[in-house]
Amino acid sequence: MSLAIIILAAGKGTRMKSAKPKVMHTLAGKPLLQHVIDTAKQLNPANLAVVCGNGGDEVVPYVQKQGINTVMQLEQKGTGHAVEQAKASFANSKQVLVLYGDVPMISTETLQELIDCGEQNSLKVLTAVLDDPTGYGRIVRDHDDNMLCITEEKDADDETRLINEINTGIMCIPTSWLREALSQLDNNNAQGEYYLTDLIAKAVAQGIEINSVTCDDEMEVAGVNNRVQLAEQESYYQQKRATELMMAGVTFRDPARVDIRGELTAGQDVTIDINVIFEGVNSIADNVDIGANCIIINSVIHEGAEILPNSIIENAEVGTDCSVGPYARLRPGTKLSAKAKVGNFVEIKNANIGLGSKINHLSYIGDTEMGADVNIGAGTITCNYDGANKHRTVIGDRVFVGSDTQLVAPVTVEDGATIGAGSTIRKTAPADALTLTKSEQRTVRGWQRPVKK
Repeated sequence: MSLAIIILAAGKGTRMKSAKPKVMHTLAGKPLLQHVIDTAKQLNPANLAVVCGNGGDEVVPYVQKQGINTVMQLEQKGTGHAVEQAKASFANSKQVLVLYGDVPMISTETLQELIDCGEQNSLKVLTAVLDDPTGYGRIVRDHDDNMLCITEEKDADDETRLINEINTGIMCIPTSWLREALSQLDNNNAQGEYYLTDLIAKAVAQGIEINSVTCDDEMEVAGVNNRVQLAEQESYYQQKRATELMMAGVTFRDPARVDIRGELTAGQDVTIDINVIFEGVNSIADNVDIGANCIIINSVIHEGAEILPNSIIENAEVGTDCSVGPYARLRPGTKLSAKAKVGNFVEIKNANIGLGSKINHLSYIGDTEMGADVNIGAGTITCNYDGANKHRTVIGDRVFVGSDTQLVAPVTVEDGATIGAGSTIRKTAPADALTLTKSEQRTVRGWQRPVKK
């Protein structure tokens, strides 16, 4: 089967009350349009194109950057007109699947069922049954349940408005018939537009077989037209992902209070407290415990790690049985070996922390190679930036660094070295020796504190 997919994304979205194109508003951390593109790609189409219009200066480069064809609909004259602009995109296909850039939750499974129903040369329509069908085109059938037409609400009479089966807009159409049928559409309707839905009546008149699939989950086919609907879709998405993870062995203290903005894979017996945000691509192994209010971005957390509340981990790797936080920040390039401990108000950037090493509180460690079983005292910082360039600090195994120490990079602290509290280390600190830079304690009699002038 040769399948082409067209995603309609040319609408203005005036009800969003935004300068940003509607399809570029984000859901779960990525544009509405991207959700549809990702789903479309899973169907392995021979050709994929996006019809752009309003906001094209933002949408077109976004789509083309992904190697996807774009087609411009300079005047928005309806869905039929939009598909006609993309005729070249499906010229060599057997079937055309029409999707919408503002219907982000449509699933691959539902679309595959639609594509597979009936013969390849039949017209296939995705429908849904709603308790309140207001605003949707109605599916009109005869007494034998055969589809006769789709009537838009603005063109429907009172009897037709009582119908609960609605048109989702998603169709799979035989290409050979579509080319001719598009040229026969007219705009004799309340909107003055060329409706793709008018193809149904034409197919009936011409004896084209029509098949339909009913989507049981109305949220899957719901469009986003305003920010209220966007929020509803966000809640739906988050609950769906949380449910999938819980079924796979994850415990959420409250599944309604988690945000998964990207891809998250998690092992068994993972516990996630409230208000945790996952962004990008994250991997969590078995028996990980994540405290409340943490933000995890593009990171890997290995088995048995504990992330305490209010910590931020970005582009970092947390080793087996590590402890991070509370109020810790692991910046990009950080890698913690097994059993390392990073305590409260510690910031680490672009550093490798060795097996069992501890940075318990109030420290900054940047651009550093740290060995095993190191103890970093409170208030220690690596001075890694000279105003123009970054430099690395090398700390060997079994090093003890006293509190309030500055390590001025580039500098090396050798294995087993001890650094006295309050030191400023600018030269190599020798192995297995005590290095001090402060003078002996003394008292100045008669000294007075300065007073404010």
